[in-house]
Amino acid sequence: MKIFDIISLLIFCSGLFIFINTFFLKLPSSIGLMVLALILSLGVLTFSILFPEYHLAQHVKQYDFTDVMYRFVLSVMLFATALKIDFRKLGNQLIPVLMLSFFGVLISTFVIGTIMFFLLDFTGNGISFISCLVFGALISSTDPIAITKTIRQYDLSKKLETKISGESLLNGGIAIVLAYSLVNVQQEAISQGMFTTWDVSFIFLRDIIGGLVVGVLFGWLGFKLLKLIDNDVVEAEVLITLALVMMGSYLGDSLSVSSMMVAILTGLIIGNYGRSETGESAVGEYVYKFWRLIEETLAAMLFVLIGFEMLVIPLRLDYFAIGFFAVVVVIFARWLSVFIPIKLMSKRRTFDQGTISVLSWGAIRGGLPVAFTLSLAPGFEGKEIIVTLTYVVVVCSILYQGLSTTTLMKQYESNNSRKSKLSSA
Repeated sequence: MKIFDIISLLIFCSGLFIFINTFFLKLPSSIGLMVLALILSLGVLTFSILFPEYHLAQHVKQYDFTDVMYRFVLSVMLFATALKIDFRKLGNQLIPVLMLSFFGVLISTFVIGTIMFFLLDFTGNGISFISCLVFGALISSTDPIAITKTIRQYDLSKKLETKISGESLLNGGIAIVLAYSLVNVQQEAISQGMFTTWDVSFIFLRDIIGGLVVGVLFGWLGFKLLKLIDNDVVEAEVLITLALVMMGSYLGDSLSVSSMMVAILTGLIIGNYGRSETGESAVGEYVYKFWRLIEETLAAMLFVLIGFEMLVIPLRLDYFAIGFFAVVVVIFARWLSVFIPIKLMSKRRTFDQGTISVLSWGAIRGGLPVAFTLSLAPGFEGKEIIVTLTYVVVVCSILYQGLSTTTLMKQYESNNSRKSKLSSA
């Protein structure tokens, strides 16, 4: 299979999945697509067993998804997510959102990485601590599309809704940037042999600060270019934003800085300076619609890839058993990463009752962790087990947490309505 064949197959399956879910299953998009992805996995495995001469597994395994995922999918999805973030709408919730996003990802990464390091070592599948931290960072990324679509169905308080939507949008970008910085640390450590604390600090500073500088430059350049164009010239605005993402990713890699950070900063600057308080300004409305469409299309295609991923991952029972332990570890780490910042901030700020529960359990994992694992180089230490663990955690998160989050939201909604009735009485 050639690249065009794979893209055609992914687009066809994505469209088919969305059609089936919309008209027949009628489940929330992320849950419906995951159910269909699992059915696809079983179907493809069964087909491969019944008709081994077609070698479907070989077709999937022979293609290296690294460049496509790294140079296109991740940059595009992170830019599209950052473009939606409007700091003005966060208002006085900006500080809590930033604290939960930044420190939450750091806490979650360290907790997951540390526990998984000892667990894997205990089971005889040990990998380096940095590789475990990479897994901790990538799996800390939550799915903003699934979360925002879920919370809109319920009558949550404005403060809590802003925290959930804002944190989910920033969380993914921070987690992926941290994960790639850790990957760079791992690669540098292997190439140099000896590695010091200064070397690690230098790589992080180079990645983050370098990406910040290039991202600000591209964001400012994009904003100035878009201001010169009439909003009616839709194709010019769309092409400029596409060019910024592609060239920003290329330049970031060429300068050995974080291309993911470049994509996020470019999206943040254009998304905030490109719109006025009342709506569109330098950036036309169709640009936001275009990038929202691209993001949701890629998310659907990633669910299809999850279905085909069963052909890529090694079918080892010990890996899957560890994966189910990892599900518990990830949920615990998420709770801790929400609990600690909120308890520290509650000395000066008030939080709605149930904030920790809703933020912890509503953190559904989606396409970004899958795209990240597929973007890892074939020689990356522990890639096979990281891909398997990610697969198990994402599937369980979407099906188990996704289906039960609605119950939690209803309970929170009923508690709020009961309190409002008591206060009015």
